[in-house]
Amino acid sequence: MVVDAANDTLKAIAARLSIFCLLVVTPIVTLYLLNDWDGLIATIDRSVPVAQRETVRTLSREIDDTLAGFLRGQGTICLILALYYASALRLIGLNHGLLIGLAAGLISFIPYLGSLIGLVLSLCVVVLQFWPNWTMIPVVLGIFVAGQAIADYALAPYLIASRINLNPVWVMFAIAAFGYLFGFVGLLIAVPLAAAIGVVVRFAMRQYQVSQLEPATVISAPEPSRKKTGFWRRWREKT
Repeated sequence: MVVDAANDTLKAIAARLSIFCLLVVTPIVTLYLLNDWDGLIATIDRSVPVAQRETVRTLSREIDDTLAGFLRGQGTICLILALYYASALRLIGLNHGLLIGLAAGLISFIPYLGSLIGLVLSLCVVVLQFWPNWTMIPVVLGIFVAGQAIADYALAPYLIASRINLNPVWVMFAIAAFGYLFGFVGLLIAVPLAAAIGVVVRFAMRQYQVSQLEPATVISAPEPSRKKTGFWRRWREKT
């Protein structure tokens, strides 16, 4: 019992630290990075060997384009889902439906989390508001299932998938893995980090394929030296 209580306490402390880092430390570090961003990039660029500098720059630009595409696409999806959830919940007469819908849509920046939180909150309000009438439960469930289906099969392929080149299975795996390892912060960075890793892996595969296509260079062994010894040099000088 003591061990279980200690583990629960440590988990609670870790969760609070993650939230603290997200809400306090992350904005401060972000401000410092933005203030000194150009100097930081210049320092990193100078630290790269000259022979590899252009390759690193190309890879960095590709990662930057991928992350920018993800942020723009996911932000657009969040706004669309927020408007959809808020309008749908408001139309069925759910108390606080507008607020729940907007929150669910904005939290959808973390894939699947916003819909899950919005669904749970909406079901709780439905039970409290319409008890003992259960007919609204499947309606609310259908709203969130339809919203997630629209995001996954209509919006995400057009706004995100074409830019980050990640299969939905890998996206779900990344969310589960990073969420397990890093908690809430892991859920937040899972898809961008997976997209960056995907860029690096694809780059490595291209380099490997190019190296396999290039013909092997045969390096011949140097011919043995034909230096004359001191005896033969003296003999030729005498003759």
